[in-house]
Amino acid sequence: MKAVIPAAGRGTRLRPLTDNRPKPLVDVAGQPLLSHGLSQLADLGVSEFVIVVGYRKEAIIDHYGDEFAGVPITYVHQREPKGLADAVLHAEREVADDFLVFNADNVMAGNLGDVVERQREDGVDATLLVDEVSRDVAAETGVFVTDDDGRLDAVVEKPDDPPSTSVLTGLFAFDPDVFHACHLVQPSDRGECELTDAIDLFLRANRRVETVAFEGDRVNVNTPSDRDRATELVEQSRS
Repeated sequence: MKAVIPAAGRGTRLRPLTDNRPKPLVDVAGQPLLSHGLSQLADLGVSEFVIVVGYRKEAIIDHYGDEFAGVPITYVHQREPKGLADAVLHAEREVADDFLVFNADNVMAGNLGDVVERQREDGVDATLLVDEVSRDVAAETGVFVTDDDGRLDAVVEKPDDPPSTSVLTGLFAFDPDVFHACHLVQPSDRGECELTDAIDLFLRANRRVETVAFEGDRVNVNTPSDRDRATELVEQSRS
């Protein structure tokens, strides 16, 4: 199973840490932020990394070269940051089977392997790693809506009034048909093609979308204080 890693953003909220380097190369506990995710994905046995680069792409390519931990790397270029669904679409030519998507700005310690195992079950079209958060945090990310029977019914991106506190974590597994859904996604009010909208299209088409409850700790690194918390998480996991 290949892993697609969107890593094209500027990381403006991480300034001044991104004044002279792209966000994926910001230091976290002595290693670039991106390296922590690549290490975990390599441990899961992924066959290839497809890294979507954009801002200061040469720095990322020069740093990692052709492989990481023995896993080959292919780079694809997202010229303009048009959202996560658009970033995933840039990897379409490189992917033919079920694949993972891992957001490059995540540092996680938990049950990531459960997503791979669930996706390998017969008939599963997508698997999403989900977490429970506060309402304030839920308003800043993709939030799940369930029906009266508790089944996943929709996904809403950054709602002003979150319908739940169950959110996406940044690790996904998809059938390649998700590319068709990404092609159909229109820019949101934020001007971005949201991956949550592609997932919502999967749900409307009655595709089988499974969720795995995250068990562990994670930090989405968007600000310098997030970087500090991620460093503490990595150091704790090493001890």
